Amino acid sequence: MFSLDPNYGFMLEAIEEAKKASRIGEVPVGAIIVFNNEIIGRGHNKSISKNDATSHAEIEAIRNASKKIKNYRLTGADLYVTLEPCTMCYGAIVHSRISNIFFGASDPKSGICGSCEDFSQKKYFNHKPQVRGQIMTNECSKILKDFFQTRRF
Repeated sequence: MFSLDPNYGFMLEAIEEAKKASRIGEVPVGAIIVFNNEIIGRGHNKSISKNDATSHAEIEAIRNASKKIKNYRLTGADLYVTLEPCTMCYGAIVHSRISNIFFGASDPKSGICGSCEDFSQKKYFNHKPQVRGQIMTNECSKILKDFFQTRRF
């Protein structure tokens, strides 16, 4: 019997968050945080609508999860995000003690989990989340490509 990799099921939820961002005119990136196989946080880009450069999908999901469990430390939690994290988001991931990062599309302009740099290999961080990329890459990339294609002349 065929069994769906749980990473794909959770990434589908992150993709739904990305679609929410797209519907409100934000760059379509979505994220969820999972603890004990339960989604405890959701987020999508809101930088434009909130006039807040820190309102990336990962940060929104971390804020949501931390509020839900009443703790800024998310030890043992997993982050699923449709786009490779940037420097700011990786810092928040480290400080919140998220255990695993699963991402969809690589980001050749600002991704730091292997594209531009690989912060997961740096020795100077006090916490090192495990990173696995390229989960549902085609689906995650398509949302971004479609979004930007509609904005080009």
